[in-house]
Amino acid sequence: MTDPAPGAALRHTPLHSAHAAAGARLVPFAGWEMPLHYGSQLDEHHAVRTGAGMFDVSHMAIIDLTGGGCRTFLQRLVANDVDRLTHVGKAQYGVLLNDTGGVIDDLIVYRRAEGYRIVSNAGTRDRVLAWLHMQNHEDVDIAERDLAMLAVQGPTALDRFHAVTGWRGLAELAPFNAVERGAWTVARTGYTGEDGVEAMLPGGEALGLWHDLAGAGVRPIGLAARDTLRLEAGLNLYGQDMDEATSPLIANLGWTIAWEPESRAFIGRSALQAERAAGITERLTGLVMEARGVLRHGQTVRTAAGAGSVTSGIFSPTLGYSIALARVPRLAKGACEVEIRGKWHGARIVRPPFVRKGSKVFE
Repeated sequence: MTDPAPGAALRHTPLHSAHAAAGARLVPFAGWEMPLHYGSQLDEHHAVRTGAGMFDVSHMAIIDLTGGGCRTFLQRLVANDVDRLTHVGKAQYGVLLNDTGGVIDDLIVYRRAEGYRIVSNAGTRDRVLAWLHMQNHEDVDIAERDLAMLAVQGPTALDRFHAVTGWRGLAELAPFNAVERGAWTVARTGYTGEDGVEAMLPGGEALGLWHDLAGAGVRPIGLAARDTLRLEAGLNLYGQDMDEATSPLIANLGWTIAWEPESRAFIGRSALQAERAAGITERLTGLVMEARGVLRHGQTVRTAAGAGSVTSGIFSPTLGYSIALARVPRLAKGACEVEIRGKWHGARIVRPPFVRKGSKVFE
């Protein structure tokens, strides 16, 4: 996540007026002025777990790739295998790596009728675009799109989205698939551990969709609840749980690496192969602490196998106690301790995710 240079104006999404009218607390985020909450982070969190919430994610970078060299380009840049995108509309989560195997960004790649679409993080926008252009040896046309993006998430999200848009067939669409109709793209993706969609559409049409969804009972959700929801779902946050100095093998993202075919020389492959052969010494995993206290980024973790640190931590509104992602020695398991304000508190190492579709899922 990056902030603008001192004195630089914050950017506004097409939904900024709706946030202001709804009484949102607006804060700087990755160069944008975004809603932190609309009065109650806790109520917003529970609204997504029990009904439906909508997030303005128009600050995300939407980049379209066209031209005959797109496939070759992405096969070289993305550690996952875009050949697995077997049909138009299929989507895939993956990571862009540097030469040393560090994560430049995590992203979603969509196959389109002509070329591909990438959706990456707001805070890495300039870095990702620069990397794409620098690595463009296939004469791919790289175009950032000026589109709005809304995420509608929760157990009733699909029904309410259909009620206001008339889009049919979304319930039958498998996760990580998308449908394009005109200038709209609606995908079965999200960052909450709940069902729902993410819609990319022209900015001029976003405000109408937002107000229609609000009229159908979909609650606006800010960045604060987005973070508690994603952490309950065990989903990484770029810049905390992974970065350019962290490989996906350590960041619990080894599943995004397609090692086959062996001939595919994606950027970072040699470094990851060397790391895998040597054996990783640490890993990203989950922590739970049912006693009082809140786990936070940067806290020290003490295990029988050595020390580690919390990368993301929150008080879980769904579970009623603190949870975290932490980087710990590879052999660490079971009971551990976390230092909070100079005192050690007992915790337990678990395998994330913590919550899926409103229910506890770890042991």
